[in-house]
Amino acid sequence: MTEINVFLDDYRTCPPDYLLVETIDECLDTLQQNEVNHLSLDHDLENKHRNGFMLVEMMVTQQLFAKSITIHSANASGGKAMYYFLKQAQTNSQIPPTILIKLRPLPLR
Repeated sequence: MTEINVFLDDYRTCPPDYLLVETIDECLDTLQQNEVNHLSLDHDLENKHRNGFMLVEMMVTQQLFAKSITIHSANASGGKAMYYFLKQAQTNSQIPPTILIKLRPLPLR
């Protein structure tokens, strides 16, 4: 199976060599159906009630991960909440220790 890189965002331009997904449902489907090398996540999405934090909760519950995960949200509190949730889940052995989790906010362009 070919590994892909996934970029969850409904505003920014998708980087080259990434698959753009704009909703958490698209992201979950992609994680279920593909082997994902790198997953880059935004917090604020068009649907305010289905945001990046809800996604990371679902990822842990469903055990759906990429080899590395970057939180790129410019929303400081939302991005940090996602990052710390994932790191705590990793500390609690809910996420494999081999998965690299980073917080690297990107500017809105």
